[in-house]
Amino acid sequence: MKPAAFTYHRAYDVNETIALLGELGPDAKILAGGQSLVAMMNFRLARPSALVDITRIAGLDYQRRDGDGLHIGALTTHRAVEKAKLDGFAVLPKAARWIGHYPIRCRGTFGGSIAHGDATSEWCVLAVLLEAVIVLQGPTGQREVPATEFFHGFFMTATEPDEMVVEIRFPRPAPHAALTEFSQRKGDFAVVAAAARLDLANDEVLTSRIVLGGVGPKPVVVDADLAGRPATEDTWRAAGEAAAAQVDPPSDGHGSSAYRKKLTATLVARALAEAAA
Repeated sequence: MKPAAFTYHRAYDVNETIALLGELGPDAKILAGGQSLVAMMNFRLARPSALVDITRIAGLDYQRRDGDGLHIGALTTHRAVEKAKLDGFAVLPKAARWIGHYPIRCRGTFGGSIAHGDATSEWCVLAVLLEAVIVLQGPTGQREVPATEFFHGFFMTATEPDEMVVEIRFPRPAPHAALTEFSQRKGDFAVVAAAARLDLANDEVLTSRIVLGGVGPKPVVVDADLAGRPATEDTWRAAGEAAAAQVDPPSDGHGSSAYRKKLTATLVARALAEAAA
């Protein structure tokens, strides 16, 4: 299929984008990488009345350190993150390899993925895992929304119709973090994704955080208090079983709810083991 009719606009700076969004109304959408939106438009799953192309905006493609933190510009491509050497944030380049195929990673953008709000998106899951802050800009200036409050449901976020994502901020390093997932074919969307972050000392867990994708309408934080537990395979396996018991995944053509729960247990254990290593 082909997309329904729409008007096309190109913006050359953030203020022009915001002005166009305000003028065109809530049915307008921003076109960044287009790797998700255009596919949905082709299947008539999305029918925006207008597209605002922001790919020519200068200055939104960057990865900057700010003390211990990391700032990523909205137009930074997946491939740019994949190639980066990010001390303390190595989970990001490693996770980028799970995203689609090479051409998709070269065109798709970090901010576009966050704005799209797909619950299986690697960047959405990791933004919640690493407690990132999403920076939005609108007519009244910038505002910051914690990733844990940004995703509201299936492709629904805290972004207002006249706002755009301009930056994602990761406040502190996560040297012991990992993401793993399962898809039916290489490059497909994840059936289930699991991400884990640990703080360790003397082979013992101090703190832990686990986030799942593909088990609900948005990334899901599961309760797995591993503090004081040994960093062993038994601990990871038990945490996986506990995580699976907390979710009620949907059933669809990619797998039943029971199948997704089994994947959850396996992938959480695997993510914790990788994070510890």
